[in-house]
Amino acid sequence: MAEDESAFRVSLDRVEEGLAVLLLREDESVRFTLPRSLLPPGAREGDILEVAIRRDVAATEEARRRVAERIARLRAKHED
Repeated sequence: MAEDESAFRVSLDRVEEGLAVLLLREDESVRFTLPRSLLPPGAREGDILEVAIRRDVAATEEARRRVAERIARLRAKHED
């Protein structure tokens, strides 16, 4: 696993109104929901799923650059 990635297992507890309720395997008191559309095809209640989270360093840097440019433009506008 990459340094900027983490993964953990969840169990698919149930699906209600298009939302999947997931329980963290290490501590089932930790619950979170996702739109059902984000689940892998065929996922059903009781399935164990692996969730991976990765930092998108390039996208983060690009977003920060765009924000910095906007701030610079706003400051320049106020200085005029």
